[in-house]
Amino acid sequence: MESYSATSVDVKSIGDGIPPPPCAGLAPDALPAVQKPFPAENLPTGVSTRNALSRPHWYALRTTYGREKKAYDYFIKNNVVAFYPTLTRVKLVDGKRRTVEESRLPNIFFAYGTEEQMKSLVYDNVNLPYLRFYYRHLHVGNNVVKKPLIVPDHQIENLRIICAADTENLIVSMGEIEKFKEGQPVRIIEGQFAGVVGRVARYQGQQRVAVVIDGLMTVATAYIPSAFLEKVK
Repeated sequence: MESYSATSVDVKSIGDGIPPPPCAGLAPDALPAVQKPFPAENLPTGVSTRNALSRPHWYALRTTYGREKKAYDYFIKNNVVAFYPTLTRVKLVDGKRRTVEESRLPNIFFAYGTEEQMKSLVYDNVNLPYLRFYYRHLHVGNNVVKKPLIVPDHQIENLRIICAADTENLIVSMGEIEKFKEGQPVRIIEGQFAGVVGRVARYQGQQRVAVVIDGLMTVATAYIPSAFLEKVK
């Protein structure tokens, strides 16, 4: 678990001049609308093979040696919508104070597209040899099948709100924090985290709300007063 303090945050969801994915009426920096559910056909996850390949989703991608910014820039250059949250820190470099932009989620960023489109980029070992999927493992009979990890649209939106907040003491844990997995589902209705839907728990001495992405990470807000919360079913 790591805790980050930021002087400011720059969350980039769409490159300059890049249109958003197909959902009419979005502002230039908005994220794709939540997709409606569709019927299950072939896969145990409730998604048909045909739909899984042709329907756009958010995918969690990882890079080696801190090259997520390089991969993100390549995606934007190729008109692929991507989400790369950063934070700005002031550091002493050669005795001088300098503003440095860093990734808020080291080695990770998210991209929006079809599975076929994502595979064409992830498996591009000429331009992106350091890029890989995050996978989830499904049990199909006696076999274990790897599938690229899809992050639901609402979780990406929650991450966007949390990472964009100009505040200190956010929690970023590469793993799952049990307190938040078991916490009461709530919606934040006031303050700079308004709109986040997650689970509330007391962690590191403060009441926080967290988004848990199964198999990947937990991202939690700074302190949230109870008056800013409403329970959700």
